[in-house]
This record gives sequence, structure tokens and C-alpha cells, in this order.
Amino acid sequence: MGKYILQRLTLMLVTFFIITFACFALIRMLPLPVLDPGDVHGQIAQLRREAMGYNKPIIEQFVIFMKGLFTRWDWGVSDKLYLGQDVWKLFVDKLPPTMLTNLYSILFAIPVGIILGIIAALKKNSGLDHFISTSTMVFISVPSFVYASLVQYFLCFKLGWFPLIMKTGTNYFTKDMFLSMIPAVFSLSFGVIAGFTRTTRAELTEVLTSEFMLLARTKGLTKGQATVRHALRNCMVVILPAIFGDFIGIMSGSLIIEQIFSIPGVGKLYLNSINAPDYPLFLLLSCFYLAVGLLAGLIVDISYGFIDPRIRVGSKK
Repeated sequence: MGKYILQRLTLMLVTFFIITFACFALIRMLPLPVLDPGDVHGQIAQLRREAMGYNKPIIEQFVIFMKGLFTRWDWGVSDKLYLGQDVWKLFVDKLPPTMLTNLYSILFAIPVGIILGIIAALKKNSGLDHFISTSTMVFISVPSFVYASLVQYFLCFKLGWFPLIMKTGTNYFTKDMFLSMIPAVFSLSFGVIAGFTRTTRAELTEVLTSEFMLLARTKGLTKGQATVRHALRNCMVVILPAIFGDFIGIMSGSLIIEQIFSIPGVGKLYLNSINAPDYPLFLLLSCFYLAVGLLAGLIVDISYGFIDPRIRVGSKK
């Protein structure tokens, strides 16, 4: 297992390095935003450009960039949106609302999705199963921004239960701030609920028809006991890695949802860096999203080995 983890880590780092270089090279080939030489922040940005070797070949620029990254954790300064400010500090300031919004949605959506999947599997081919399965396909197919529009219209505008957009400020754990996050949380939750409902139903339906379940029933276990002790435990081999992957992904946020509800998070910052354009900020956020995706995949792959002993045994053969 240790050898497998080491191989996956090495592959992840190589992939990260290659894609980072590709993004860096493409970004540095683009025309640079014009700076105002009379502005102090513009002068700072210009000095940083010279220090980063903007007038040198791409390979040399990348070496300078990586050297600054490993020695000083220097991602550069913003040259458009927040002129002259350190992009890493800007990123860290925007991370809390993104993480909290996604964390709340996951904590709400995962239990609901698993429970609905269990109900659908236990009531297989019933009217309730057909209703849950059909609803699941609808919710998976509809984009999240459609949910956001419906939530804003019905819950915020018509009923007036929540504000239309997230409250400003940094008091993230107050009641008013939490209430202002709920519309975005609901919008992010529908797709996650549908995904876990479908996965849980499919896995549990297959396990309930397995031979070992028949053996458990013949030994005297009731249907409920056999389901809890054996069926659900086997389903977790697929469900738990998906949960781990979602928890790793809470840092990434949602580009569209954050824009709709004015959440001052990483997703909105990413879109703004593209529209500006702000290349140092865009490069940092691109690397961040890349790292989150690779790390989520790594955690999911490794978790399979820890959850299911058969995978560890098979890897030794």
C-alpha cells in the first residue's frame, strides 16, 4: 500500500508540474495589461514584472517563477484587479466564504442523499422508488444556476425567508451571515443530493440481491439487521471515497453560484481575474483548482485500499 501511495503521489506531482508549466507558458505569451507609470502600485507591479523576468525566454521565466515559489512562496502581485497587492494574500482572504458555503452544503446534502438512496433501494420498483429515481435524474440533469434562480425567486423574493445575496463582512459565524448563505447552500446541495441518491440506490440494490445477504437471512437475521450489518457496510466501499472527494473539493467553490449570490470567495475571484485580465492571480487560482482536483482524485484512490481489504490483497498479487 505504501508503494502504491508513493507512486500516486509521484504521478500527481509530475502531472501538476506539467500542467502548471503549460498554463504558465500560455499566460506569459498573452499581451500584458498596460500599467500607469505615474501610479505607485503600477510602479510596484512593473518592478515585479522585471524581477520575474518578463522580458526573458519562457523557460527562464518559469525557472525564476519556480525558484521564487519554492524559496519565498512568492506567487507575484496583482497587475490589474488589486494593483500591486500580493496575490497569495488575496487568495487566502477569499477562501473562508468559499469553504464555509461548500462545507454547509456537503453536511446537508450527503446525509439526505444517502437516506433517499437507502429508501429507494429498500422500496425497489415501488411508486416511491420510481418517484425518487425520476427526481434524481431531473436534479442531476439541471444546471446549478437554474436552482439558484429558482431559490432566489421563491425563497428569497416571493417568501422573503432569506436575503437575495450573501451579507457583506467577515463575521462568518453570526446568525445573519449564516442565513444569507443558505440560498447558495441549497443551490449547491441539489446536485450532490441527487448524485449520492443514485449511487447509494445502485450499490445497495446490487448488494441486497447478493448471495451473502441470503446467507445472512438464513442464519436468522431480520431484513433490517442484514441490511445494516452487511449491505450498508459493503455499500460504503463506493460511497465513502465519494464523500472524501467532496470534502476535499470544498475549497474549490462554485464559479457560477458565487457570482449569482455575490459570495466574495475564490470562485468569484477566479472569474474576475479572467475578465480583468489579471494574469498572476489567474495563474495562482488555476494552479489551486488543479491541485484540488488532483488531491481529490488521490484521496479517493487511496481510500479504496483502506476501506476494502480485498483491494489491498489484490495489489500484493
